[in-house]
Amino acid sequence: MKFWEYLLKIDRRIVFLLVGLSVLIPLIFPFRIKTNVMPYTQKLFDVIEEIDPEAQGILISADYDPQTMPELHPMFIALLRHAFARKIPVLVMTSYIQGPGLAKQGLDQVTKEFNSQAMTNADSLIYGRDYVFLGFPPLWLAAVLRMGSDISQAFPADYYKNRTASLEMMKKIKNYNDIGIIVSIAGSAIPQSWVVYANTRFGVKVGSGATAVTAPDFYPFLQTGQMSGMIAGLKGASEYEYLVHTKYNLTGPTPATKGMSSQSIAHLTILILVVIGNIGYFATRRTRES
Repeated sequence: MKFWEYLLKIDRRIVFLLVGLSVLIPLIFPFRIKTNVMPYTQKLFDVIEEIDPEAQGILISADYDPQTMPELHPMFIALLRHAFARKIPVLVMTSYIQGPGLAKQGLDQVTKEFNSQAMTNADSLIYGRDYVFLGFPPLWLAAVLRMGSDISQAFPADYYKNRTASLEMMKKIKNYNDIGIIVSIAGSAIPQSWVVYANTRFGVKVGSGATAVTAPDFYPFLQTGQMSGMIAGLKGASEYEYLVHTKYNLTGPTPATKGMSSQSIAHLTILILVVIGNIGYFATRRTRES
């Protein structure tokens, strides 16, 4: 019994240290975990696979801030890689005032990756021809509704102050009829608003990238078909990285896959500590009662 009593009296700072090390060490020495792709992640991947690049583009809304960046930014990167690998025209916007900087960082990273491998002008990713960054609209709801009729009127100027209607890509993409799917990446309920104002009213497909905490809120929309797939949490991001990198043989960094080793070991450590604590409690209960 003394063994269990000793375990139950361990200083909580030691517990915090163990959990901290279980997060830190796998980040320094990452290892690969077998990836099992969940159905809703696969569904979103398949919907984007079905888009005809000659007829439609994709709108990715980076609706997140630095607080949720570790979990959501890898999704944004993976979606950009998927769209660019398929030569799908990409529109990027954000509903968060903190979002433009994060979205620009992701766009710069992925376009640099692809352009470093390009051999010809046709292989390169050129701003205005292959992708457009719309930026942040101060009146988000008004912009979402206006995009249903004319995206260039909702965003008269893009993030770089170019006249949106003058960009080559925007001559083909006028409104939601020219969008294959909208994917809102958010740590909040913003994807639900996309469903209400874009899917329900205009019929455009909507997908989401969500934190693990908020993902359960979207399952009713997935089950009714109002959402066309979802990337849920860091695990979902690692699944999407796996799908894109496997199919298109990409070699860029995979932060979600790397993070999964840390997250898995941390969860395992916490689980072991909970089990030990419960065994110790029941093993010493009779002694305390006597």
